[in-house]
This record gives sequence, structure tokens and C-alpha cells, in this order.
Amino acid sequence: MTRVLNVVTNVGQYDDPSRHPTGLWLSELTHAWEVFEQHGFEQTIVSPLGGPSPLEPRSLKFPNYDKSAKAWHRDPARMALLETTARAGDIDPADYDAIYFTGGHAVMYDLPDSADLQRLTREIWENGGVVASVCHGYCGLLNTRLSDGSLLVAGRRVTGFAWQEEVLARVDRLVPYNAEAEMKARGALYEKAGLPFVSYAITDGKLVTGQNPGSAKETAQKVAALIE
Repeated sequence: MTRVLNVVTNVGQYDDPSRHPTGLWLSELTHAWEVFEQHGFEQTIVSPLGGPSPLEPRSLKFPNYDKSAKAWHRDPARMALLETTARAGDIDPADYDAIYFTGGHAVMYDLPDSADLQRLTREIWENGGVVASVCHGYCGLLNTRLSDGSLLVAGRRVTGFAWQEEVLARVDRLVPYNAEAEMKARGALYEKAGLPFVSYAITDGKLVTGQNPGSAKETAQKVAALIE
């Protein structure tokens, strides 16, 4: 049985004076979940602390609140999965074939420095598994080092939410850092689509990254192709 870890945030607000709400960008989970489900993969939702994963309010509005996100949001059993996420420290990486980091601006706060997530990512990678992220999920890969001390993203092709997209989304003054710049500073070979907000996903070996919310399905499809 192929098993996939879906990583979500525990954070529900920006660390700005007005404490704007944020959280998981729901469709980035649901689009990938559907792809993995269609392939018969067993899935677990994990977060740094375990327990509830708040939802990003903007992901529950048009045009992001699509059929997939609505179906999940209206299903009590599915929503319960986001109230009872597994704690990263309790997960055995040997049980999983892939790890997929979802986004939402909240992940910028709690994913980059989670030692438990870094351990899971490193061991899944070094066991021959797939490491993937979509949108801001790539913040969860910023500080992950392999057993030889090198950064996982150094010298590898990576995409994720672009600074241009932060500006167009009018959150450039809320975010704690420029994720695109931080990724480049770590030696990643950052790429993005010619136009903002269109689906764009790339594969570099066992690393799969998608640029924005619209890239979740394509990212998951590339993950499934690598596993199979």
C-alpha cells in the first residue's frame, strides 16, 4: 500500500498588529487528496503540533472555493480530519512513500523550523521517497538538511508562490518574509510560470513543487507518476 503524508499548518493568524486570520488553503489539500485517492494511496494529515488546522478565509471565497473545496468543507467527516491531525513527532517516516506540503500563508510561520517535519522530509527523501510542496508549502523545505548537512533544495529546481503573486494578492505587507527570495538564498534554482496564478509544477528527481493554489492537482499528478 502506497502511503502519503499531507502536511498542514496549525497557525490561524498572521503575526501582524491586527492579527489578520490565515490558515490552510483548503483547495491545495483537496485537489491533491482527490488525485491520491484516485490512485488508491492511503493518506494521513499531519501538522507540526497535531490537532486542529485552521482554514484560510480567503480560500473559502470565489474563485478559490471550488467544487472540490466545497465538498470537503460540507463533509463533517472530512472536516473532522482537520481537527484531529497527527503530530509530526509521532510519525514514522519509514511508513510513507511521499510527503506533500500544502500551503496558505500560515505555513510561513510554523513549517520552516519544525524539526519533526525536517526529520520526516529528510528520511522519506533518503529512503527513496518523494518530497513535494505546493504554493507556500515550499516554506516547509527552506531549512531541511540531508544527512550530509546539505540543504535539500540547494541546486534543485523549485517553484512556489512568487513574490509578484504576493503583491497582486495584496499580502506583501503582511507576510513575515519573501519566500521566493529566501528559497533563492538557499541555492534553489527558483522558477515560475510566465503568468501569475496559472498552474505550474516542476519535477527535479524526487522533488515536485507547484507554484500556487491552481497548481495543486498538477503537482499531485506528478507525485503519483513518480511513485508509480
